[in-house]
Amino acid sequence: MLNNIEKIENYIAAAGKHILADIVIKNGKIVDVFNGEIIEQDVAVHQGMIVGVGKYEGKVIIDAKGQYICPGFIDAHVHIESSLVSPTQFAQVVIPHGVTSIVTDPHEIANVSGAKGIQYMIDNSEGIPLDVFFMLPSSVPATSFENNGATLTADDLRPFLKDTRVLGLAEVMDFPAVKNCDHHMIEKLKLTSQIDGHGAGLDKDGLNIYRAAGIQTDHEATTVKEAKERLQRGMYLLIREGSVAKDLKALLPVVKPHNMSRCMFCTDDKHLDDLIKEGSIDHNVRLAIKEGMDPISAITMASLNPAICYGMKTKGAIAPGFEADFFFAESLEELMITSVYKAGNLVGQTGEYVGETLGYGSSSIGLNETVRIGEVKKEDLFIPLKSNKVNVIGVIPNSLVTKKLEVTLEETTAEFSALIEKDLLKMAVFERHHYTGNIGLGIVKGLQLKNGAIATTIAHDSHNLVVAGTNDEDMIMAVHALRDMQGGLVYVVEGEIKAALTLSIAGLFSDRDYTKVNEELITFKHALKENGFDPGFNPFLTLSFLTLPVIPEVKLTDKGLFDMSVFKHISVEI
Repeated sequence: MLNNIEKIENYIAAAGKHILADIVIKNGKIVDVFNGEIIEQDVAVHQGMIVGVGKYEGKVIIDAKGQYICPGFIDAHVHIESSLVSPTQFAQVVIPHGVTSIVTDPHEIANVSGAKGIQYMIDNSEGIPLDVFFMLPSSVPATSFENNGATLTADDLRPFLKDTRVLGLAEVMDFPAVKNCDHHMIEKLKLTSQIDGHGAGLDKDGLNIYRAAGIQTDHEATTVKEAKERLQRGMYLLIREGSVAKDLKALLPVVKPHNMSRCMFCTDDKHLDDLIKEGSIDHNVRLAIKEGMDPISAITMASLNPAICYGMKTKGAIAPGFEADFFFAESLEELMITSVYKAGNLVGQTGEYVGETLGYGSSSIGLNETVRIGEVKKEDLFIPLKSNKVNVIGVIPNSLVTKKLEVTLEETTAEFSALIEKDLLKMAVFERHHYTGNIGLGIVKGLQLKNGAIATTIAHDSHNLVVAGTNDEDMIMAVHALRDMQGGLVYVVEGEIKAALTLSIAGLFSDRDYTKVNEELITFKHALKENGFDPGFNPFLTLSFLTLPVIPEVKLTDKGLFDMSVFKHISVEI
């Protein structure tokens, strides 16, 4: 292994043409993200670094055959857990899509398993051909309005900062704690100067508070007005396009030549099947180009901009002194990626991972017994009513945001039962970490379920067990099935399990090969379609975010119905 001085000397020698570069790429069109131009010159790579752009000879010649050479994409904010597979498996999915680095927040597994979960994610992603950088979860628990599986203080997080792949503090979502200068939150903010935000629903004053606290980024803008307010206050704008939250089309008009350097792309939460079908950050770039953005600008927002934001000084460009992370594309407009290189090594080709076999990484022992729920009885799901006016969670398709609906039922009854014709279903959240017995009950409109029950242990952010259904019997069966599976997704109709997917690691993702998990997801979708669901609507993804109390307007936690506008729990009955 060469020391740093020897490496630098070798880089200089190869750049100066005193020795042959390891690899030289010829006949390519370089995407110059600094000048916004295309240049047709050779690219010299030595010991994993780009050392020259010009005229070079090398030990190995790669003929780009007129293709574009683009810098590897960086996902500026992603929760790997939402892919339903481990980091090693996630890497094999996103690398063929030109993603060579990600900034991840292991917030989900940390809220179930604490520091042990973070360490698993770091260990499992070590030494793979995807650079996985970490932001430390700032909000474990996410809020005081629900029960989760662990508590992480500043002292618990501090040791992780010694790892070179740990960049800073992840999305700060407990706004009241920041506003009120909560001691524990202030101690976390003091850990680092690299801090991500989560400004969902914040007005200008709220954003001022976040910026005054040193928070630099936000990925929760959903309108041009919100995006502009963040940029005005010097925040980096992360434009999200995931499986549920699809904000790119709405936000793209805010991006102008003078503010583009403060804008970048992220996926945040994206399911495995969507990653395989449409891609990762490459999908964001293609969509931006389709909406009229200049291709080089879109590529810059997916590469150089996040590299600058997160202090990755050797990433994000095809230029000397930058890591040889790049891909070939035949067309910038369509961005069909043909080959992907990491540190100069071929790792992806024609949509397939072709790098070294990754296996499954570190062991998940200790993370497999996390669903702690006793027997559920029918009376546990009883929602008493004294009037016919109720508060309802209103689903907005393809959005994390919900509407607080005030619904008048046609008849006054002693308890609420699902009204399928009006798409009003019963919903319950079971605390699943500490055997507290907490059960939050509510009513949801917009899940489109005509029969049976759906349930999952993916319930952002505390990841309790959430179920919704048309009848109590199927709901109870679904809860018991998830308890026996120790986490996952399940669909029950008339006492029969129509589809099930086991997610044994913290009840959030699988320890199996991504191809097997995807096969089961496809089976799941077929079962949903056969029972009347619109193929374009994923009720499980929607359900998993109906428990997120830091997103407007109203959600359900294990402590009951929560109204974010007043930051308190409210009754189902009005």
